[in-house]
Amino acid sequence: MPFRPSHRQLEYLIAVGETGHFGEAAKRCHVSQPTLSVQIALLEKQLGVILIERAPGKVAPTPVGAQVISAAKTALAGLDEILVLANSSKANLGGTIRLGAVPSFGPYFLPYLLPILHSQHRELKIYIREDRPRLLEQIILQGEADCGLGPNPEQEDLFVFRRICRERIFLGVPCEHPLARRTSVPVSELKGEKLLTLGAGHRLLDEVRSLALLSGAIITEDYEGSSLDALRQMVSIEMGLSLFPELYVRSEFSREQNVQLLTLEGWKGEREIGFFWRRASARGAHYEALAQLGEGVVERVMASSLPLQTT
Repeated sequence: MPFRPSHRQLEYLIAVGETGHFGEAAKRCHVSQPTLSVQIALLEKQLGVILIERAPGKVAPTPVGAQVISAAKTALAGLDEILVLANSSKANLGGTIRLGAVPSFGPYFLPYLLPILHSQHRELKIYIREDRPRLLEQIILQGEADCGLGPNPEQEDLFVFRRICRERIFLGVPCEHPLARRTSVPVSELKGEKLLTLGAGHRLLDEVRSLALLSGAIITEDYEGSSLDALRQMVSIEMGLSLFPELYVRSEFSREQNVQLLTLEGWKGEREIGFFWRRASARGAHYEALAQLGEGVVERVMASSLPLQTT
């Protein structure tokens, strides 16, 4: 039978890779340093490759070691899922869910979802982490989170994506801007306008780039917003125009007086949002149930009227 690393060897390897120190890794794994060192050396011998570079003042994964550590995280996450399935049922969605959410959607949707989720699954523990979409994909693949909430993953073949809504995207302009007299404008009228956007890693940046390419608008290179709130404030003081997704508009624009929202003609102006998880995950039924609940919640939220200003 081909050699297979033990889960303890993989845990030791991951700990060394993350701490960069054999002693700290041993403490994390609750073993002696000699025990940990011997097991990693044995793992390297059995695999026939050097996984950890050892030099004075430096302990770091080799290139192949980094790849093995990434695969090890995924493998251990699969073992954790087996334990969850063995000790819980679909009734409480597995007992614990580590949910990664994109900051342009999660904070404006989860306040609606979580109370209902808690009332239906009172024993469920849910841990929420906000991060940019590309980073969420990475941590889910490595087993650091169970599922994500955001746009369809770029690595579609590695994930299951369950859409819960198709969210419209609006253009925000300062109320003193000439376009603010309108409720919709053709994209061609944005030529030469300055567009503000979120930083790298946010999928809304991709939307702004596509709009700029189509319309001839100019992306402001010397400013990257850290949040939708920051972009809204910049628009309100006439620093440029920006895009705002529908759920954020519903949540934050009810009292906004200085930004006018417009629809764009000749541009798709929408994005798909849903839950996604590793295609190989054993807990697909849990996340399907979560997505089904989320879909019902978002339908009710989207059914209310939009706080669009008129002049």
